[in-house]
Amino acid sequence: SLLGATGTALVLTFGGQMVASGVLLTGTLYAFVLYVMRLWDPIKHVARFMTGLQSAQAAAERVMTLLSEQPDISDKPEVLAKYGHADGEGQEPWPKMRGEVEFRSVGFSYGGEEIILDDFNLVVPAGQVIALVGETGAGKSTLVNLACRFYEPTSGEILIDGVDYRERPMMWLYANLGYVLQTPHLFSGSVADNIRYGNLEATQEQIEQAARMVSAHDFITRLEHGYDTPVGEGGSLLSTGEKQLISFARAILANPRLFVLDEATSSVDTETEVLIQQAIQTVLKGRTAFIIAHRLSTIRQADRILVINDGKIIEEGSHAQLMKLDGQYRQLYLNQFIQESIDQAADYPGNEM
Repeated sequence: SLLGATGTALVLTFGGQMVASGVLLTGTLYAFVLYVMRLWDPIKHVARFMTGLQSAQAAAERVMTLLSEQPDISDKPEVLAKYGHADGEGQEPWPKMRGEVEFRSVGFSYGGEEIILDDFNLVVPAGQVIALVGETGAGKSTLVNLACRFYEPTSGEILIDGVDYRERPMMWLYANLGYVLQTPHLFSGSVADNIRYGNLEATQEQIEQAARMVSAHDFITRLEHGYDTPVGEGGSLLSTGEKQLISFARAILANPRLFVLDEATSSVDTETEVLIQQAIQTVLKGRTAFIIAHRLSTIRQADRILVINDGKIIEEGSHAQLMKLDGQYRQLYLNQFIQESIDQAADYPGNEM
């Protein structure tokens, strides 16, 4: 653009002088100006193309680097030969998962540096709901990530249904896993499309049934186009609570045997939290579940509550048992209850300062 403007200015300057002296006709000068402007148009197009080509080349290099990256966790050849990447591809069909999880003398460290777990033992019967409580960095997420095989133990073993999960294909575990994050992520598309990601072969009736199970059906039907309503990029057209309920419906549609809720109610209002608690009671029935929660009021119905500190279980039991124990859990619960009461009192209209 700068070169084109400079060229045009030069033509007008010298051409204007020639027109003034009678050497050049005004029409001829006008033609020269048009020629200069048209000369630079293809040059600008080539420049834009080269810039786009360089950006595409850089993006392609990043993609190829990612594709060539070897995963830290992979199935052993003999496991793939026996079971295959998908059910029916191997010599034997995938076994049906019951959901019993056992940590047996498990040790773990990130990159071989700081030890997070050391000789950790835990048995979770099939269908039991386990709540993990503790300060940030206590090891709660590490336990869940190991159970989901996002990482593998550096020592010891993790058994599912009595078998080391490294003797089963990763996709067998992931196909039986439901995971609801603290910050739910939705994809561009409709509400129905986002729920259907849990099971791409699901019918509209199954989608609506999953939504009803997690108390999402009512708010979905109130949307402008119901289940066909676009959610926007990343679910930007919905509230956090609505996105959370849709992510619950998506997870339940997959019918998992293992369920993980990672701070699933920490970013929603009290009214939505009640709906989510009802949804949790419904979807976790008969399923093995791990719940990571900062709001201790949301885990009172868990079968077992584990208080984790420095990668070790320091307290264990039901809500009632731990409250009688008068330990760290009771202190955490009472502190949080008092703080929530103060916050609610501060928000009450009659208590304005």
